[in-house]
Amino acid sequence: MKFLNYDSKFSRTMIKLCYACFLNLLWMICSLPIITIGASTTALYYACLKIVREEEYDAAGMFFRSFKQNFKQGTVIWLILLAFGIFLGADGYILYHLRANSTGAPAVLWTLLIAIVIAAAVLYVIVLLYIFPLLASVENTTFNMFKYAFMIGTHYLFSTILMFAVHFAMFYIIVAVFTPMFLMGEGLCAMICSWMIKNILKSVTYDPNPPVDTSED
Repeated sequence: MKFLNYDSKFSRTMIKLCYACFLNLLWMICSLPIITIGASTTALYYACLKIVREEEYDAAGMFFRSFKQNFKQGTVIWLILLAFGIFLGADGYILYHLRANSTGAPAVLWTLLIAIVIAAAVLYVIVLLYIFPLLASVENTTFNMFKYAFMIGTHYLFSTILMFAVHFAMFYIIVAVFTPMFLMGEGLCAMICSWMIKNILKSVTYDPNPPVDTSED
């Protein structure tokens, strides 16, 4: 049965699914303090990108190496995203209830403001989907990470939609279909998304003028 051979496509896929489950457990444990979600998500994508590119398979080693290396910047980025997400959520909640209890011109105003909040939420999700995989792939300032995550997400819109669909489908399955799927949860999402965007990240982080080693033997 060739499909059970170690080098078969089926076997490699099953091995990657096992890695996804293991990495998901590491991600959940390291995300428990809440403020470390940024660093743990960056570490998750770092390991998943290495695995889908078949560059390295030491899952725990890769995860904790990236977690330590990107802890500070990943935490800062996550806290900014968390604060902005809470702001958007609170604005949406307040505006929804103001719209529900208004008529005439005030209702039109609240509707327009809700539309602005929804548009901001879409942009927020685009950045959220790409910023941690980007942080796992390249070094840059925090401001540039936000800028480039937005630029990549809007440029490769089809991939962005697919990444959102993967996360939404996983959320729906866990909540409404098969709750134990949370054991693979974000790990499987990250593995699938890493496979989808590995070439995108490779192209945007490629240095066309790498440093030349001028040292003599």
